[in-house]
Amino acid sequence: MHSPDPEILTPAQRYYSRRELVRRTGLGALGLSLADWLFLEKQARAGGSRPQARNVLVILEQGGLSHIDTWDPKPELPLDYRSPHKPIPTRADGVQFTELLAKTARVADRLAVVRGMHHKIQDHPMGTAYMLRGNNPAGPLNYPDMGCVVSETIGSPCGYLPPYVMIPGNSEQAYNTSYGFLPASRAVFKTQGPDLADPKWAVAGLKPALGLDRTARRQQMLQQVESGFVRTLGDDGIEAARVSYDQAFNAVTSPQARAAFDFGLETEKTKEKYGTGHRGFCYLLGRRLIEAGVRFVTVDVRWPKSGVRTDGENLNWDHHDNIYTDGSCGKDRVLCGGEGRYGIATWPMMGSTDHAFAALIEDMDERGLLAETLVCFVTEFGRSPQINKCKGRDHWPQAYSIAFAGAGVPGGQVIGATDKHGGEVVEKPYTPEDYAETVYRKLGIETARRLKGPQERPVDFTDGGRPIPELF
Repeated sequence: MHSPDPEILTPAQRYYSRRELVRRTGLGALGLSLADWLFLEKQARAGGSRPQARNVLVILEQGGLSHIDTWDPKPELPLDYRSPHKPIPTRADGVQFTELLAKTARVADRLAVVRGMHHKIQDHPMGTAYMLRGNNPAGPLNYPDMGCVVSETIGSPCGYLPPYVMIPGNSEQAYNTSYGFLPASRAVFKTQGPDLADPKWAVAGLKPALGLDRTARRQQMLQQVESGFVRTLGDDGIEAARVSYDQAFNAVTSPQARAAFDFGLETEKTKEKYGTGHRGFCYLLGRRLIEAGVRFVTVDVRWPKSGVRTDGENLNWDHHDNIYTDGSCGKDRVLCGGEGRYGIATWPMMGSTDHAFAALIEDMDERGLLAETLVCFVTEFGRSPQINKCKGRDHWPQAYSIAFAGAGVPGGQVIGATDKHGGEVVEKPYTPEDYAETVYRKLGIETARRLKGPQERPVDFTDGGRPIPELF
């Protein structure tokens, strides 16, 4: 097969030509499925202010969590629209959540809740993409996820795991992750797995297909082949590709990498603290990956069908139907589109969420991880103040809440406010762009320096976003 002149290939073309050779010569049998996610270049190019955060852990509860039933109680709503879940005091003076966050209320002194979030996107996929990217996905430029941007600008100190990981990355909207205009090597690595509480769960791609001895021999062969390419091409692209394969080899063979995903190293007491079932194990793995040094982790939970009766499926927060039922919302398609969920107060929904999130904050604080980890609890929008004809609440991007902890965030506060019905932001409005700028600033990334966009043109990190000052 005739190869193009290497002098006129782009670095990416050279890299993929090399990968093709590796595949054709059998060296791909190393099982290096992580290579594309470990293609790291020089780090610390941001040159920003002193970071308050070394890592970021995002809890993405997808589907549109009802702010009225959780972070932003509205007891003044008319009786036929009011949540049955009463406001309760928290450990933060003067701050109330609803009783669905009874355990989280006990760690409210370490939380800052932003009740003034808003935007205009009503759609789940687009709304989820908005929160992942911190930029409107309907805009003219296909922006990358924040985790991809962080990987590009400051890399990761953990050489044996990808810099941006999603747990598990198989929910309804998980396909909305994007590396945008960045190299494909910046894409998120998804652990996969429908139920992390299943004892048989394991991360695909971390187990050597050939055994460690044969894998090591294949690595030596790869280095011999590679040396010829470096002599021939001798550029930064080939050097970066070498780093990619070295790090992927480390991930496959590293005891630390395998240990990061090994729930057997946790005590039964800790597992019980996070709660039984999929959500608790997802949150726990988030802590384990942060502890291992992964720079940016996103937990995107959808309770598995295996954990409920057969009338439950697609258990995200899209409660258009029977939001306050004690069990399943039903599967009847003549309802309002939210069939298959369970009521918001049930264990697969707020029961496990409140339990796991409170445990996460306490556990990370006790281990000293909270001091340098920014924890973000987000959803793509809220739910309507009105209860619809199907006894549910509809999409409501006009006002919703997200929460932060760690990395210097002043806890025990509420930022912004909605009106008495929870329908409109009336004080300190913030957008997903502001959320993204906050994350970047916490990591010490100087966004004024701009990103390299398509054709290497300078691109703003966000479209007009500003860091939320109350979080610093």
